[in-house]
Amino acid sequence: MFLEKNNKIVKKGWIEVVCGSMFSGKTEELIRRMKRAKIAKQKVEIFKPKIDTRYSEEQVVSHDENAIMSTPVDSPRTILLLANDVEVVGIDEAQFFDDGLVEVCNVLANRGIRVIVAGLDMDFRGNPFGPIPKLMATAEYVTKVHAICVKCGDLAHHSHRLSESDKLVVLGELDIYEPICRDCFQKAIGK
Repeated sequence: MFLEKNNKIVKKGWIEVVCGSMFSGKTEELIRRMKRAKIAKQKVEIFKPKIDTRYSEEQVVSHDENAIMSTPVDSPRTILLLANDVEVVGIDEAQFFDDGLVEVCNVLANRGIRVIVAGLDMDFRGNPFGPIPKLMATAEYVTKVHAICVKCGDLAHHSHRLSESDKLVVLGELDIYEPICRDCFQKAIGK
């Protein structure tokens, strides 16, 4: 969006967060929004954490195998260096970045850039995950998407880990995680 200020056109930026459990369509929604921006002839750049190599090293890929080219980065700060002359920045798997991502997104939005962030809002234990909660608090728009519980068919918002690993970050798909609802999650963790 553009505003006129003192006879000068000023770009207005903002932050959008798409969050939810695994298999809820977060990446699918990010790809959809980025493709629409491209159709609108906006200059876009998409970033993802370098550690996320599940489907592709250079593409953001949804579980439904929709894909869009991206730039893998080690740090949110790198996004600031690479996001030049763009109107829309997309960031996938944002939970894998540190809290510096919040500042980076705000700097970009303050520069007049639309920032679209997708990521898990909770870890496998059901706790807030990485910078997503802080991004949700500072974002202009938040979309929470849900998967379907594989146990009972209700809306799922937990990413239940099937493996015994206690590490916070374990990359995996349906072989390691399943989407489940609150009730089934409580039963699964023995509460």
